[in-house]
Amino acid sequence: MRDVAIVAFAQSAHRRRTDELSEVDLLMPVLHEVLGATGLKANEIGFTCSGSADYLAGRAFSFTMALDGVGAHPPISESHVEMDGAWALYEAWVKIMTGEADTALVYSYGKSSPGEVRDVLTRQLDPYYLAPLWPDSVALAALQAQALIDAGDTDEAALATIAARSRADATANPYAQLTGDVPAGDHLVRPLRTGDCPPIGDGAAAVVLAAGDTARALCARPAWIRGIDHRIEAHSLGVRDLTDSPSTRLAAQHAGAFERPVDTAELHAPFTSQEVVLRKALGLGGDTRINPSGGALAANPIMAAGLIRLGEAAARIHRGASDRALAHATSGPCLQQNLVAVLEGESAHA
Repeated sequence: MRDVAIVAFAQSAHRRRTDELSEVDLLMPVLHEVLGATGLKANEIGFTCSGSADYLAGRAFSFTMALDGVGAHPPISESHVEMDGAWALYEAWVKIMTGEADTALVYSYGKSSPGEVRDVLTRQLDPYYLAPLWPDSVALAALQAQALIDAGDTDEAALATIAARSRADATANPYAQLTGDVPAGDHLVRPLRTGDCPPIGDGAAAVVLAAGDTARALCARPAWIRGIDHRIEAHSLGVRDLTDSPSTRLAAQHAGAFERPVDTAELHAPFTSQEVVLRKALGLGGDTRINPSGGALAANPIMAAGLIRLGEAAARIHRGASDRALAHATSGPCLQQNLVAVLEGESAHA
């Protein structure tokens, strides 16, 4: 087993629309920033992995165009996942763990503004029974929220408190799209109000991973990945208990999250109701700081928001604001797929 750490993190300023920018334009400043933080050049990176979705771009193999921002010549060792960038990080971590590389660049991006995201995300559903009905992402999240209310796990006032806390915390995040006192608004799909739902926007993020002494040479306080795992729920929503997330709990168990408390948790919860589910599945109490960045309720660039949770948790360790942090990423309807990582600072490692 090798020690692997996140040694640098960068993200774009997340905006409602970036019509004037291509995916490459969106990515280039982020890639330059994350490499500049380590002093590495692109040709010194052992492995590159990206995460994005062709459905957002509206064309097949759209990720190949984004490689212009990385520089694919001379030839590089490169891969891509049609998932959130958190899963690209997992692939890069495996690559380093096997000894195939000592460093890795992971990036992801999403431009949600050109299309109707609520309709686009229906393509994730079972193609035989659910997808033909076109239930959109907000409607499905509302079903989950109502199930939680019916079970007595939350109510609309508690959900509004989560939204207010997240947006208030985001005021300290210069990259957030929504900050401060954002009204709860009218019901979008009952019981979810506008404030319970994530903003639609465009953004990108990148991290650099490194192993052992290389990580220590590149970063004053690396964020060591002590455990990482991902699991998936049944595809059919009808056979799931939407008030719980067994896959998150199992991923956390395999990542070592329950061995001792974490001081910070960056949860990828695009809807307020999903934070309720995740806190229960992860056993998080009042001593854990939840989403100090504002989370996905403040900025939710699809395909990058999960990687940002890992990056935000790592950045807190880099600057000494956290010693042991949990990062979570999700994909699919109602928390269908879940990834959990546990990060620690050098002092905790020693």
